[in-house]
Amino acid sequence: MADLFEQLKQKYQPVLDTIQKDGAQLQNLNLDGNQLCLKATAVSEASKNRIWDAIKTVPEWRNDIVGDIKIDPNAPAPAAAVTYTVKAGDTLSKIAKEQLGNANAYTAIFEANRDQLSDPDKIKPGQVLKIPAAH
Repeated sequence: MADLFEQLKQKYQPVLDTIQKDGAQLQNLNLDGNQLCLKATAVSEASKNRIWDAIKTVPEWRNDIVGDIKIDPNAPAPAAAVTYTVKAGDTLSKIAKEQLGNANAYTAIFEANRDQLSDPDKIKPGQVLKIPAAH
């Protein structure tokens, strides 16, 4: 049985890595019959979804693993979304410098707005852009 536990643990190592990277807490990891039982507390809904996405990358996950992933009720609330309305003469670099303090952060603004931007050089006055949190 210990061998099966180690095999499943190794198979789901990317899930454990995701838990650690996201700052979630692994509460319990054990073997129940032939299934790996994972209990974790995520810091946000997005973190919980990333953990489930990592689990679902393994084709046999439905047979291998039972996951109980909850959101920490004491986790800080996510920051309110900040938006910016593009004005004539704006560029993503100019907006990044003004909003995030670093002109090179234009790529983060571009990535956050992929749903409406296909080219970072093509923004239009009146567009409302999401501004990600500064890192």
